[in-house]
Amino acid sequence: MAEDTGNVADTAADETKKTADFAANQAKSGADQAANFAKDAADRMRDAGGQAQTAFQERIVEPAKRAGEALRQGGQKVAENNQQIGVKMIDQAEQNTREAFAAMRNAAQAKDLSEVMRVQGDYLREQSQRSMAQAREIGELIVSFGRDAVGAMRGEGGQRTGGE
Repeated sequence: MAEDTGNVADTAADETKKTADFAANQAKSGADQAANFAKDAADRMRDAGGQAQTAFQERIVEPAKRAGEALRQGGQKVAENNQQIGVKMIDQAEQNTREAFAAMRNAAQAKDLSEVMRVQGDYLREQSQRSMAQAREIGELIVSFGRDAVGAMRGEGGQRTGGE
């Protein structure tokens, strides 16, 4: 009978071991499934984050960079144009000064008062015409430069220079 008790105990031990192995395998399988689910969720979140970053880059960052570059180019063009206008105004002032000195020389060499009055009248008439032409020239430069600056900010390639 002792032998039967030993067999029953062995059988019970085997059954307990099988049940424990089965439970361990089930627990391991459940843990593996949970780990795979978590890994898949993390992969999907990482992919979504990458897609969001790409979309942000394409829709926000790149257009902002292009706008900043266009503004920089427009500002640079305005600075160049201001320099050209300044040089043109100095050239005009130099021409006006030469004309004024020429008129003063002619008046100083005049033989009588009527000739002085004629020289002065001629100078004033010519200076008035010259001033209007110079103002028109500066105005045309400003308009042309304004178009260039706006075109540069819009990314257009139309290049105009003074006098064209």
